[in-house]
Amino acid sequence: MFDKATARSGPGSTKGVGDAAEALALRHLQSHGLELVARNYRVARGPSARAGEVDLVMRERDGTLVFVEVRARRDDAHGGAAASIGPGKRRRVIYAAEHYLRRLPTPPPCRFDVVAIDAGRVSWLRAAFDAG
Repeated sequence: MFDKATARSGPGSTKGVGDAAEALALRHLQSHGLELVARNYRVARGPSARAGEVDLVMRERDGTLVFVEVRARRDDAHGGAAASIGPGKRRRVIYAAEHYLRRLPTPPPCRFDVVAIDAGRVSWLRAAFDAG
């Protein structure tokens, strides 16, 4: 039986591809010693009509909080996955991260990383952008 919800979130859907990319990025980061703190942290209201979201919130061994944007592309045409993170997306990620940090009594050092997956090849870009 065809199920519209399954079709929207199945393995070939945009959400399914995104979920698989996030899982691959998470395994990659964990293999480098980072610990998962939160996944898909969302803020209902953002700096624009679109809400802010952080795909993965990770913690380095030294305590640094790492806000990770995950992007995947089938190939590296048009600059690849990393190039698809424009100023608007960065603003929304920063907004969500600031919201997340306001919940903490003493915010730790933090940074913004990108995990870009192009045709299955994982690239981890540490400190890919900053909040300033």
